Amino acid sequence: MIPLFSAERANKDVDLIAPLNRVATSNWYVLGNEVSSFETEFAKYVGVKHCISVANGSDALEIALRGLGVQAGDHVVTVANAGFYGSTAIHAIGAVPLYVDVDDRTLTMCPKSLHEALGSRPKAVIATHLYGQLAHIEEIVEMCAKAGVPVLEDCAQAHGARNDAKLAGSFGTIACFSFYPTKNLGAVGDGGAVVTNDSELAQRVKQIRQYGWSSKYTVSVPGGRNSRLDELQAAVLREKLPSLDIWNERRREIAKQYSAAFSSLDVKLPASCGLDFVAHLYVMRTPKRMALMQALKDQEIGSDIHYPIPDHRQPAYREYAGLSLPVTEAACETAVSLPCFPGMTDEEVSKVIDAVNQFFAQEA
Repeated sequence: MIPLFSAERANKDVDLIAPLNRVATSNWYVLGNEVSSFETEFAKYVGVKHCISVANGSDALEIALRGLGVQAGDHVVTVANAGFYGSTAIHAIGAVPLYVDVDDRTLTMCPKSLHEALGSRPKAVIATHLYGQLAHIEEIVEMCAKAGVPVLEDCAQAHGARNDAKLAGSFGTIACFSFYPTKNLGAVGDGGAVVTNDSELAQRVKQIRQYGWSSKYTVSVPGGRNSRLDELQAAVLREKLPSLDIWNERRREIAKQYSAAFSSLDVKLPASCGLDFVAHLYVMRTPKRMALMQALKDQEIGSDIHYPIPDHRQPAYREYAGLSLPVTEAACETAVSLPCFPGMTDEEVSKVIDAVNQFFAQEA
């Protein structure tokens, strides 16, 4: 079986025992040296002044929004094709998602749609770097700056994605990362981080992650949480961070092989295989995806759908049922993810390519 992702393979050359032993023998498990060291190292990697680690990526989004001053009833612009994670954070605060459509090529926020939404004077914008593809982030940030609206980058799938000058997480006012085990930089459990260049904002986020304390037992910031990255996860992330760019390059190599092999098929492929894409997921689009997935399964090749239900069509929030986002809806109906992770062999990549090409040849 070729899995969609294998933690065992991805971690094959990583020494997980040494960092775990280091924490165990220290007898310090929360907000210790491993956490502070990882925060310093990850901030340096991203190219920002501050990193505040938290318990998971969803908490990171909610805490970042609270740090920006988002409150119940405020509008937050976001996309509807990214798994409901941003929407979850918005709803947790009692704020209101203002959904905009995505660009058909990148499947990230469409700047034209955003421009129209900014007329509603939202409190913040969440720009998601989906599937590891850098969004039109410089255009988005410039547009929002003119409107006086802060940009929150959702980098949960984009660790290390970059343009010529900067990395994902260093463009907007604030940014969030997830370190779930399947991520490009994955822990051995849940983990997340908020990064920013704004020192006052960083201090507020740091307070919110621990009850809103300004000092022990003194709650000075509303909306506080208990959301802390533990020392074990931080130690593992420190061990893995130096290899992130190497692993991203392997993901891109696989993506390049796929895109070259599928270029003549009647499918839509990822917009880029350059440095602005870290191939967290290799997503192609075809109206025949269910038949394709069955054909892959028959050959013991894993696949999945990221994501089948757009946020505005989720059954728990029927108030958005009348909203039309045609590009988003088409993407959710046709997207299919193929195996793409460090640890895949060239032989496995070739098997996936052959299986996909064989399927479309039979369908022709």
